Amino acid sequence: MLKSNRYRKAEFAALLVALFAASANSAMAETKWEKTHPRRDQVNDRLARQNHRITHERKEGDLTKDQAVALRKQDNQIRKEERSMAAQNGGHITRAEQRTLNQQENAVSQQIGK
Repeated sequence: MLKSNRYRKAEFAALLVALFAASANSAMAETKWEKTHPRRDQVNDRLARQNHRITHERKEGDLTKDQAVALRKQDNQIRKEERSMAAQNGGHITRAEQRTLNQQENAVSQQIGK
């Protein structure tokens, strides 16, 4: 039995809505890693946002290439330190370590877009 065009369009629209809803829910759901490593997740999310800001400021012309390279180098050092701290503590970082890393990120953040 042939379905009408209108019926097929309605089915297709319903399928699209269902797929969109499923993808939105999965994008908002925390991963297992995020749940078990919340401090590391916070630090790494912040480093990712700072990297995005550096890219944006570079594109806008607010940072020179050398400034962007230097800022990324500092962020990479922070990321290496975070991994080193985690390696010493079973994959986790302590509150004090998170605080230290965030202070270092604050210093880099203040240099972005000056």
